Amino acid sequence: MGDLPRNILKPGPLRSLLERMARLGYAARGAVYIGLGCLAMLAALDVVPRARGATAMLAAWAAWPPGVVLIAIVAAGLAGFAAWRSLQAVFDADRHGNSPKAFAIRAGQALSGAIYAGLAWSALELLDEIEDVGEADEEQTADATAAAILSLPYGDTLLLLAGVMLMGAGVGGIVQGVIQDFAKRLDCRPVTCRRLVPLARCGYVARGSTTLLVGLFFSIAGLHARAGEARSLGGALQSLEAQPLGSSLLGLVALGLVAFGVFGFAEAFYRRIRPPELD
Repeated sequence: MGDLPRNILKPGPLRSLLERMARLGYAARGAVYIGLGCLAMLAALDVVPRARGATAMLAAWAAWPPGVVLIAIVAAGLAGFAAWRSLQAVFDADRHGNSPKAFAIRAGQALSGAIYAGLAWSALELLDEIEDVGEADEEQTADATAAAILSLPYGDTLLLLAGVMLMGAGVGGIVQGVIQDFAKRLDCRPVTCRRLVPLARCGYVARGSTTLLVGLFFSIAGLHARAGEARSLGGALQSLEAQPLGSSLLGLVALGLVAFGVFGFAEAFYRRIRPPELD
């Protein structure tokens, strides 16, 4: 890295490209969560049989011609967002510093980048096999993932740890939604920021709650050493409806996911994005 020109990421075409990639990524993430929230709301209202996760949602988009174009745009955006997360994690693009808290944040950004890279790859696979697209079975995928982990040495412990890590990420998202000053990273008028911050708070709490649920199911699967007890995001959302007042609870989470998606589009326009300089 020391052999690179000192101005490689200073203001210029490459740095501008990275900023555009990041902004497209925030918009793509917003589109995914708005779609997830809408599907969850339709499930809460019994318009569709059940809530779905991101892969099944993208597969549903493929059923109509404009959806194919939308999937391609979202795949490109998610790939760009994964690259931006990598810059945030590796090069501290958000200038968090070197404190233990900062490293924890950057570790979360690295995990987020890996997740969105996987989702981008899933979207590209849908485009590659568009004629064979049906309803994605995400529960089978969750079971297969859990089974693969269980097949490893100490697999039950590893699966339990994976679940605990997801639960920790979920709790972190909820806490972030409650205490973070979201306005400080937005470059917009104060009145606009005041309107956007409540969306961010609701969105982060809703997303954190769903991540917490997925982690809980994976932890239970690891504790019992039974892959079938793992749940995808769609399965975790659907489990809410089985609870007392479940439809109302699922509807509230759905609204939160839509709020998170809308805030994603706001970040695409207003977030301060400073690609790092590589010295």
